Amino acid sequence: MAEPQISKTYPVKPKHKPKPRTPKQTTESKYWSSFKTKQIPDLISSITSLTFSPTTPHSFAAAHSASLTLYNPQNKFSPTATISSFRDVVSSASFRCDGLLIAASDLSGLVQVFDVKTRTPLRKLRSHTRPARFVKYPVADKLHLVSGGDDAIVKYWDVSGESPICDLLGHKDYVRCGDCSPVSADMFITGSYDHTVKLWDVRVKDSGSVMEVNHGKPVEDVIFLPSGGLIATAGGDSVKIWDLMGGGKMVYSMESHNKTVTSICVGKLGKDGGEEAQQYRILSVALDGYMKVFDYAKMKVTHSMRFPAPLMSVGFSPDCLTRVIGTSNGTIYAGRRKNKEDFEGGSDEELERPLSKYERRQKKLKALSSGDAGGLGPVEEPQVRVLKPTNFRYFHRGQGEKPSEGEYLVMRPRKVKLGEHDKLLKKFRHKEALVSVLGSKNPENAVAVMEELVARKKLLKCVSNLDTEELGLLLMFLQKHSTVPSYSGLLMGLTKKVLEMRAEDIRASDDLKGHIRNLKRSVEEEIRIQQSLQEIQGIISPLLRITGRR
Repeated sequence: MAEPQISKTYPVKPKHKPKPRTPKQTTESKYWSSFKTKQIPDLISSITSLTFSPTTPHSFAAAHSASLTLYNPQNKFSPTATISSFRDVVSSASFRCDGLLIAASDLSGLVQVFDVKTRTPLRKLRSHTRPARFVKYPVADKLHLVSGGDDAIVKYWDVSGESPICDLLGHKDYVRCGDCSPVSADMFITGSYDHTVKLWDVRVKDSGSVMEVNHGKPVEDVIFLPSGGLIATAGGDSVKIWDLMGGGKMVYSMESHNKTVTSICVGKLGKDGGEEAQQYRILSVALDGYMKVFDYAKMKVTHSMRFPAPLMSVGFSPDCLTRVIGTSNGTIYAGRRKNKEDFEGGSDEELERPLSKYERRQKKLKALSSGDAGGLGPVEEPQVRVLKPTNFRYFHRGQGEKPSEGEYLVMRPRKVKLGEHDKLLKKFRHKEALVSVLGSKNPENAVAVMEELVARKKLLKCVSNLDTEELGLLLMFLQKHSTVPSYSGLLMGLTKKVLEMRAEDIRASDDLKGHIRNLKRSVEEEIRIQQSLQEIQGIISPLLRITGRR
């Protein structure tokens, strides 16, 4: 007859582990969390506007106080230029479609056009009688500008002639924001503090709005969605989506912010190719310090981030690699996402990544073989010394080599390390195993042993065989951990059984009576905490129901 095989022994682990209350991080949350955030501090005042250049390397301009600063995201967000020829606070900025010019408006009512490379003011457009709040270049239009301000007038400019082509009237309060259609250079939208958003077409001669929607609260920002048939408006604590093709019908209202939404923009998942390129999101920031990512295809918030200051502006680069957020205290939170092209191209992520010894050596050899090594002429690649059995490295060669794709990896089975209590359980010395873990600093091992003894139907027998000193250890363990939520299901029942079985021994010992008094105090304290939590829950539940109806 064949000999019976003994099954392998594994370390005992607690079965009743606490389940995490927070949901598992989704793929989209991992995507938005992959932007490595870097602070750009010490700017003069609130960041009122952030806009990206449509051309590579997609620099962005930040408007703060009476200055406009340009940053290069591929060079650790270092400032490349600062334009300071403003008489008042800069309110908005917009790049031209070729990225060579940038237009900016300020609170003096002046709109200026600058050369990005030389920072020279090329045009000064004077017509607004009150502060100019926004300026925008139409898509694929190099000759015109759209601006609006506190004079409640929207102006369509001829940049070369420095004169407004037409004044668009219709708003009854400050015009604070606007955006141009991605499918037509002649259409744009504006938002005002009169709660309305108007759609304009410069081809209409009577200078009236083509369509109007009422947001219900003062409009802080408005954008066209990539299709051109939908728009998103931000005002109060809500972001609303409107269908222009359907006659201005509201599609959805997102009300996840607690304070005023100050800025919104469109973000795109993935790169320029593939299915991910068509997954667009609305990024919104508010005075509550939160940035929300809204999927308007599924009509739900997919990600949320908290920042330590009220947020004033947000921007997302066309190449899907950079996200910037401006705050009210003059700090920019710039996030850069890592990708393989950055490592191959030698970007700032490669500089921050520590190189291995092999990579440093290969980089050094490559530099010596390809260049002139400091002007001394080409240098031949040094010969690699052949390892011999007399060298210690000979016996360790290849241990750091990683398997390539398609290779079969043979894993060496690891020896299972058993603790003292596991060895005692293996020998069926149940009482000694229980006593060995009661005094340890790891309560998980004690709970695991108790669960194993319950499965073997030996726990109560072990409790009945404990002497006075060992019973004191058990009572002390129960006093410390019986109110822990992850262990209370097992330990509370065990406590009741111990008091029933060992009542006479406890009455006969003063030390055991002291442990019981401590246990009683900890249980009473836990009951008081649970009652307080129930009272708080009773106060919060009606408020949550009211909030859910909105």
